[in-house]
Amino acid sequence: MVLAIGSRRLSKVALLIGGLLIFVGVTMVGMFALVLTRALDVSALERIFIDYRALFLGVLLVIGVFDVVSGIILRHR
Repeated sequence: MVLAIGSRRLSKVALLIGGLLIFVGVTMVGMFALVLTRALDVSALERIFIDYRALFLGVLLVIGVFDVVSGIILRHR
């Protein structure tokens, strides 16, 4: 009984993380497409990107870790 409740909770957490990753992934692909087609000019943001490069890399690392964790949870389900 306890295992079933824990399994349900893990499923909900995996679904939550998966939904977040889908949202972030679609946003990142959309931004990439806009920059690639030059519909969005990011030259004004270059200074910000250079100053906060470590922060952006950290955010991408956290997203990757969440992706791996949700994959492991869904694999064992």
